[in-house]
Amino acid sequence: MFWNLFTTTAFIVAGVLLYRFWPAVLAAVKRFDATNRARIEGEMHDRRDSLAHFRHTLHIAEEQVEEIGEIAVPDPRTATPVKHYLFEGERFATRREAERARAEKVRVLARKFYVELPAALAARKSDNKLGRD
Repeated sequence: MFWNLFTTTAFIVAGVLLYRFWPAVLAAVKRFDATNRARIEGEMHDRRDSLAHFRHTLHIAEEQVEEIGEIAVPDPRTATPVKHYLFEGERFATRREAERARAEKVRVLARKFYVELPAALAARKSDNKLGRD
């Protein structure tokens, strides 16, 4: 008797919760489906693009570099707040200069990856980890 009452109550609570949160669940599923479809389309496009590897390398390198921060510093002459841009502890007067420094850091990381790639592939080949037997 008690088990039937417990099961019925749990079923009703689950139904009410599903009814209450159905729009949020449906929206999350639709977002997931949209991002999944975009990822699949991107992969299909990358198979036809000969420069996709370079783009992915730059994207990975860009994720490893910190973002540009904005700070307000009082101007020494007028004491009014002036916006400066901070990248890796260095202050820049304009966002363009900071973006240039960040882009150079991304290029250095990507270049370093391609410099180290032959040695890494040679090490994998000697260990027979390339997936080809």
